[in-house]
Amino acid sequence: MKVVVIGAGAWGQNICKTLKSLGALAAIVDADEARRATLTETFEVPVYGSWDEVPAGTAEAVAIATPAPAHYEVALQTLRAGLPTFVEKPVALSAQEAEHLADEAEKAGVTLMVGHLLLFQPAAAFLKEQIENGSLGELRSIHVRRASLGRARNVENVLWSLGVHDVAVVLNLIGAEPTQVLATGDAFLNPGIEDDTHVHMTFPGGVKAHIHNSWLWPTRERSTLVIGSKGMLFYDEIAQTVTRHKKWIDANLANQDEGEELAFEGAAAPLTLEMEEFLRCAATGEASRSSGRSAITVVRVLEDASKLLS
Repeated sequence: MKVVVIGAGAWGQNICKTLKSLGALAAIVDADEARRATLTETFEVPVYGSWDEVPAGTAEAVAIATPAPAHYEVALQTLRAGLPTFVEKPVALSAQEAEHLADEAEKAGVTLMVGHLLLFQPAAAFLKEQIENGSLGELRSIHVRRASLGRARNVENVLWSLGVHDVAVVLNLIGAEPTQVLATGDAFLNPGIEDDTHVHMTFPGGVKAHIHNSWLWPTRERSTLVIGSKGMLFYDEIAQTVTRHKKWIDANLANQDEGEELAFEGAAAPLTLEMEEFLRCAATGEASRSSGRSAITVVRVLEDASKLLS
């Protein structure tokens, strides 16, 4: 499976490196003339200034890492060309556009996969397994924080920049669409572009999820806390560990504490796992864990939250 990467900025080059290591990089498309010379030297594949310049038959699949506002139009073009397509997050800037892309992929009979990278961290899969096997009892809530003194943007807010990852993970862990989305945010650095946001979701059965994103935060924090009726799991994304807290409050409001233990440890290269899954799904037609259809709900949550922030 030979893949053409469209868009080779900082993250696009990571995709190029990964596909090259997998023997799947066929060519690169990038509009930046100065960058193209460097890309040719670095990746030793043909580099073009636009998708229209790519010779017919070069691409068996496409990976899109352009700026987010271009995702929809570029993906529409490649899907209509009958090419399996990977699109970096967010797949589009509206749920309507996301749904249209999923429809086009199904009509063409090809894979549409979205770059929800954190779904490919083994620890995220471990959390989902623990929720589903009942080791935590009844799921009650999920709390996520992704914050640091980060690279503030002057176009997209912190929710669309960072929170998209966390929304995707929460939806995957719970396996349902929220019945209610609430959101608050602060725009201290740029008016109208939130640099600190809180999103609260309610799911069927009363399960809650809370996501805090900030690039105006003194320490680097990336964590997910899963709370159940019989215990809790804390995922430290920086350390790549999951700690099981065997603590809960029983029906008589008495604290139960059986200590804690390291339940999971181990980092992986999630981008490699993600690209391997894309190549496999593109070749076989099997559904990806980050399919275009599943990404519609992610964008819808971001849209609903954004309406409350404005």
